[in-house]
Amino acid sequence: MENLIEKMNVSRETITKLKAYEKSLKEWQNKFNLVSNNSLNDAWNRHFLDSLQLMEYIPDDAKTLLDLGSGAGFPAMVIAIASAQRLPDLKVSLVESVKKKTLYLNAVRDLCGVNVNIVNDRIENIDQQKVDVITSRAMCNLTDLLKYAYRFTTKKTTLIFPKGKSYQVELDNAKKYWHFDCKIKQNKICSEGVILLITDLSPLKGVK
Repeated sequence: MENLIEKMNVSRETITKLKAYEKSLKEWQNKFNLVSNNSLNDAWNRHFLDSLQLMEYIPDDAKTLLDLGSGAGFPAMVIAIASAQRLPDLKVSLVESVKKKTLYLNAVRDLCGVNVNIVNDRIENIDQQKVDVITSRAMCNLTDLLKYAYRFTTKKTTLIFPKGKSYQVELDNAKKYWHFDCKIKQNKICSEGVILLITDLSPLKGVK
């Protein structure tokens, strides 16, 4: 996995911040159930590198990124920390409805000195805004995820969604309600996982 970090040319400063983030995750997990306990022992791979790999798919001209159902900050907080090198002007917003998780996100923001916007609210209550990139990890099935994401998209918005081995079933179901272009990339951390890169999202005619 270290080869992934080398390939991405991640700075020592970024790695130091991510390691501090990892330490805080394990400390806060004792107070709040932020991630599954099964994933905690391999958090560096399961959460941090899994999020970091998404940097490759963020367009160079992206200015705004919206993360839906941010949880403990994966992938958006990791992206915000890492983007200081390649995309220093990228504005990252994290939407999370669970108060205790936003408390943790604010703590990570202060710990790592990263400039992110943290919103403690339900996605459907957020004011409509058009963004360049939307991310979400393990929040819900693809059909519902596209419904949440749609009002924040333009034709050029890139949606970056990691999915598990049942991704094809989710894609087939989503295509009953949505038109979109989709590229499927292999997840470099999880052999059974993929990363869906979706653009040109619109509802099918006659579908509510």
